[in-house]
Amino acid sequence: MKILILCNKSPYPPKEGGPIAMNAIIEGLYQAGHSVKVLAINSNKYGVDIKDIPESYQKKTGIETVYIDLSIKPLDAFFNLFTGKSYHVERFISKDFENKLKEILQKDEYDIVQFETLYISPYIDLIRRYSKAKVVLRSHNIEHLIWERVANISKNPLKKFYLGHLAKTLRNYELGMLNRYDGIATITKKDGETLHGLGCNIPLIDIPFGIDLSGLKKNPGIETEFPSLFHLGAMNWMPNQEGIRWFLDEVWPLVNKEFPGMKFYLAGRNMPEWITVANIPNVVVTGEVDNAFDFMYSKAIEIVPLFSGSGIRIKIIEGMAAQKAVISTTIGAEGINVESGKNILIANNPQQFFEAVKQLVHNQELCETLGENARKLIEKDHDNKKLINRLEKFYQKIIDG
Repeated sequence: MKILILCNKSPYPPKEGGPIAMNAIIEGLYQAGHSVKVLAINSNKYGVDIKDIPESYQKKTGIETVYIDLSIKPLDAFFNLFTGKSYHVERFISKDFENKLKEILQKDEYDIVQFETLYISPYIDLIRRYSKAKVVLRSHNIEHLIWERVANISKNPLKKFYLGHLAKTLRNYELGMLNRYDGIATITKKDGETLHGLGCNIPLIDIPFGIDLSGLKKNPGIETEFPSLFHLGAMNWMPNQEGIRWFLDEVWPLVNKEFPGMKFYLAGRNMPEWITVANIPNVVVTGEVDNAFDFMYSKAIEIVPLFSGSGIRIKIIEGMAAQKAVISTTIGAEGINVESGKNILIANNPQQFFEAVKQLVHNQELCETLGENARKLIEKDHDNKKLINRLEKFYQKIIDG
């Protein structure tokens, strides 16, 4: 099959959730023998110099990028309040991207055009005009749910109102697009059920995030600092920021008092200033790391305190693949077939988080058991080769009609 993949950000380098998930699909399809072409948005929020992308990757994906300024413009955001349109989506509309896409579609014929996230959807009419390809949405999240949850937990009345407006307009757009694709591949079964309940009546399949386990050793011999806590995630994603702020305010004082010699490591891109200047006792701000797995192998317990968001948490799956003990919330672990006490610990309030940390710090054997069971779960449900095989069959079914 010839597959054109349109990405809301460059899939390379795969250093945060979205690009990691996109790259897993791209690499999997290429390894399965398909012809893959990538067109990605380059932006101020996630900028990539095409010269820094390895020649081998460029050759196999034909990757091209188009710059779009995705910065929040206060005046545009204000006037958008009166349009009824989604400001989230409107920012992704670009004449330059449209022209490049048109050029690609006129040059080659494709069997499938895959949208990576909802935000590529404004270009569906252009694709229908210039291509006979089937259009598949790769849904990473139920996007409006993220903003509804963020709005619900916001305490500032003005912020709550504005976030609520963003969530409402995004919901209207997302629901209005539901049946305009030829198929949707959600990242979790729950998201698929949610879309079906919202009125989706086109072909649906759930394809979770997959990992190439063949090249991922359980532990390459890196010494683990025990006890230690860590969080790894892009900090320009609001649910991550909200969750870490909550953990530092509500949980870390309890943990630090109980274990004054233990450190909590914060790693990931775009670390906000309020974290870097906070100087919180025993909190080590590492920032972006060269190798996510090497970092995870060197630490003991992964903390994922999420109270908003949708889809699937890539870093939980990667942590479980690395045999890490994970503590997360019910929302954080959504979409992963976890069982608290067997392959993860679920905690939803400060006291539960504190008790979970205390339990693991006092019981290294439990830490290791949780990690071993977590790896088995990933081998069963998140082997990328098996998932790509399911996606191929889904594509073919749509093409065959």
